[in-house]
Amino acid sequence: MTAEPGLGAPTRRLPEPLPAIHPLPEYAAEGALAARYQDMKAVLQVPWMGVVTMAYAHYPSFFGELWRGLRPLCASQPFVAAVRELRTYCEAEVISLAPPPIAARLGDAGYGGREADNIRAMIEIFSHGNFPYLMIATLTRSLLLGGSFGHASNDAPPFEGRHAPDVTQPFVLMERPHADAPTQAVYDDIMATLGLPFVNTDYRALARWPSYFAMAWGDLKPSAQTTQHAALANRVYDRALELAGGLPNPGGLNAEALQGAAARDAPLDEIRPVTELFHYLLPELVVNVAYFRAQLLAHA
Repeated sequence: MTAEPGLGAPTRRLPEPLPAIHPLPEYAAEGALAARYQDMKAVLQVPWMGVVTMAYAHYPSFFGELWRGLRPLCASQPFVAAVRELRTYCEAEVISLAPPPIAARLGDAGYGGREADNIRAMIEIFSHGNFPYLMIATLTRSLLLGGSFGHASNDAPPFEGRHAPDVTQPFVLMERPHADAPTQAVYDDIMATLGLPFVNTDYRALARWPSYFAMAWGDLKPSAQTTQHAALANRVYDRALELAGGLPNPGGLNAEALQGAAARDAPLDEIRPVTELFHYLLPELVVNVAYFRAQLLAHA
């Protein structure tokens, strides 16, 4: 496939049929892959491997070339700045959806101030960490479609220090087998409403507080079914493409090499829909997490 100038403008769409995905979980990763997972989390400054990158890891040559090429970018000042800009844009725009304040209702339900702060801290982890994964998904799909990115110089000074929130908040996921029946019903409702083939890490982490999560989802569900909500996800998708297209390419990642690595693992017609799926899902996920965050703004 001939490379387009820049990343192009791939359409945001849910692939049909939905592709089979095979995320390789952290507990099952060994050797070089386990080391790559730890390295990716350290560079992105996140406490979890996103389902998107664990699904990519099912294709080892593809995932290896992808991270080889993206690692120096993800560790750079321009990447961190672009991620921050995308987050700022999303969180400012989500206010237009009028998320109803939830703090007083939590108090009425018996939640203390410390519990509400713990929920805020968990949301902050995802508010920070989802955007790098969205940028990675944007670059990955676009490159597999023949796109390109980078500058003449590709200068990418490394980011020094910490840009992530404090991760002392216990990172506990409420997996379906351990969830009570009402929480399992919420999971089913989320998947049916949002058209998800799985329950995102974010939702499983917030379900640690089941009555809060049911309340928060009860507010989000009607919004998530509106044209305004979908339009915001589309705007975030477009903004991510714009920002990703302006990034340097210090790792020299290109479409030909990534397509070649992918083809060593599986037909491109198998891998491209996987990248299309996550490029579709992540803009909506960051909007939904921004919605949860806005519900719990201090003194709301």
